[in-house]
Amino acid sequence: MAAVQLMVTIETGAGAPARLTAALTAAAVASVVITVPDGTPAADVQTLIGAAQAAGAAALIRDDARLARTLKADGVHLSAGNSKAFGEAREIVGSRGIVGVDAGRSRHEAMTAGEGGAEYVAFGIPEHVDDRVKAHRRRCELVAWWSEIFEVPVVAFDVATAEEAGQLAAAGADFIGLSLPAREPPAASGELVRNAHAAITGEAVA
Repeated sequence: MAAVQLMVTIETGAGAPARLTAALTAAAVASVVITVPDGTPAADVQTLIGAAQAAGAAALIRDDARLARTLKADGVHLSAGNSKAFGEAREIVGSRGIVGVDAGRSRHEAMTAGEGGAEYVAFGIPEHVDDRVKAHRRRCELVAWWSEIFEVPVVAFDVATAEEAGQLAAAGADFIGLSLPAREPPAASGELVRNAHAAITGEAVA
């Protein structure tokens, strides 16, 4: 069985490069999902793409395959509820590009994405969900269900703590998608990644 790997998600904006650098230097990160609000200068996005790729991580743009292709990112991450854009995204980024799909809590969307050729299927918890305890339990159940039946890698998305990371890794996640804390100093991002890495590998925190 392949080792569980880390992903991180980050939004462009003030301090984002420093937060990402702190995350990438804390432990090995397989990929970086970049959220790009409307009006963001391309140079800001390119800075994050460059940092990710320089560290050996795949750079994925959230929900914008055309921008991913234009800025030479490695692919696109489709958010929950946006899985119908899969075909267009694949056409835009090509067969060598990564197209990952967040299925939210939908088993049907997950299976459709997996059968359609997605590089990974993710199960996450959107910010608007009120019952977080129930959502955490459901995400863990979905990850376990998928890992037992399907070969397409599964990502536990919207993970905020090292404790969650350890639980989801034990449930069968191939990747842990950590949400880097936007309102905290860069050191907080580094600490989250470092502790999550320890949680999924059993290694002591340095």
